[in-house]
Amino acid sequence: MSQRSDTMRQQAFLTALSLALVLGACSQGAKEPEGETSGDAVEQGGTVPSGATQAEPTQAQATPASARVLGLEGLGELRIGQPVPKGGSWAERGAQTGDECRTVSSPDYPGVYAIVEGGKVQRITVGQRSDVKLVEGTGVGSTEQDVKKWFAGFREEPHKYEDKPAKYLTAPNAASGDPALRFEIGKDGKVSLIHVGAMPVLAYVEGCA
Repeated sequence: MSQRSDTMRQQAFLTALSLALVLGACSQGAKEPEGETSGDAVEQGGTVPSGATQAEPTQAQATPASARVLGLEGLGELRIGQPVPKGGSWAERGAQTGDECRTVSSPDYPGVYAIVEGGKVQRITVGQRSDVKLVEGTGVGSTEQDVKKWFAGFREEPHKYEDKPAKYLTAPNAASGDPALRFEIGKDGKVSLIHVGAMPVLAYVEGCA
């Protein structure tokens, strides 16, 4: 009889031990997975835990790099062959020389101005103090060799106001009337001005004057 009681007590102990192990495993499985951050919770539709903050967008994210790149189509919101955008930062500033030809500039683009004729932007000029560049990386201060490395076959003309080696370098397609590139090279052999626009305005040597 005593042996049978001992056997029953051992079975009860083993049963209780097994139950405890099962409950313990369930408790461990209910824990939040390690490595989940507040950002993960937000991405999955949850809320940010108290005290946690979401990362603020950086300046690079807020301002696209393309805004500082000059292309044949234009610069930023300013487009060759289109009117000056209303409500934007581009506007007439200072005295104007006439009604037919007007110039506009923007405080967002120091050293840059555009020529407007017939109510449309005909040329954009990048000058000193400007960090605007072409997509190839060419900008004011680049050497003539840098220009010719990217833009072969440009037509050379003597500069109107400066001695050699100052010159104009104009894209071969400019005569077609399509938007084209024109560089002004100073007597130091470096780019002093970059123009993008359509002829004949592209070749104006004194702006609207």
